[in-house]
Amino acid sequence: MRIAITGSSGLIGKALVRSLRADGHDVVRFVRRTAAAPDEATWDPRCGYVGPTGLAGCAAVVHLAGAGVGDHRWTAAYKKEIRDSRVGGTDALARAIAALDEPPAVFVSGSAIGYYGDTGDRAVDEHAPAGRGFLPEVCVEWEAAAAPAQEAGVRTVFARTGLVVAAEGGAWGKLFPIFRAGIGGRLGNGRQYWSFISMHDEIAALRHAIDTPELSGPVNLTAPEPLTNREVTAAMGRVLHRPTLFAVPAPAMRVVLGEFAGDVLGSQRVRPARLLETGFTFRYPGIDEAIRAALGR
Repeated sequence: MRIAITGSSGLIGKALVRSLRADGHDVVRFVRRTAAAPDEATWDPRCGYVGPTGLAGCAAVVHLAGAGVGDHRWTAAYKKEIRDSRVGGTDALARAIAALDEPPAVFVSGSAIGYYGDTGDRAVDEHAPAGRGFLPEVCVEWEAAAAPAQEAGVRTVFARTGLVVAAEGGAWGKLFPIFRAGIGGRLGNGRQYWSFISMHDEIAALRHAIDTPELSGPVNLTAPEPLTNREVTAAMGRVLHRPTLFAVPAPAMRVVLGEFAGDVLGSQRVRPARLLETGFTFRYPGIDEAIRAALGR
């Protein structure tokens, strides 16, 4: 199968490319520069350009590109970058897909559980409405931008990803060195829910979305049972054999992170109903095993 991927240089994108190629699939990587290799195609989401040859003959397109939410302090300029990189890129790709004489069978467009906002102790699945705040607003616009592909009859899946447990990058990549040093601890009161997923299951779920014809619309990519930050902290201590005595007070986080602290301290108790309904099996459903898998244990 020929599959096009944006965001192939990112944490999830790299792992997905490796997984697909290991099984013999032909992967086209969209890059934001002049294509320099046979497996590359050029696109420029800022100006809406998508290289026409990159999508030709593709059975699936997976869109994972977007500015990192936690990479910088949320200034007005960076919030615009977060929104534009997602909404503009998705719109450009969806329009290019819709314009093809033979469009792909499926468009898997990245999204996030930020769609639901702060759910507190309330468990939510794909039927829940959007929350309030910056990230929910971005997610709503992000998903709406895929409309041209949907209207062209392409099965479209919104992969609402949770916190990916990985040592190589992302939020967990920043946590591991802190906990290894013995200075890790809960964030705020620690009662906020974290909806996590192992890297292995994240990639398997994306491939499940590609291969499962009955899947369309929003699909939560999270482990079956979310845990509180306090429980996650305890698991990190158990697996790494380190104390977890330190805690980061909420006011200190707001000073360091600014507006983004509200989302870090917020609670998202998200469950993957659509994955489970379509027969997906998690290899690492528990937090301890997900952490061990990230460490190669």
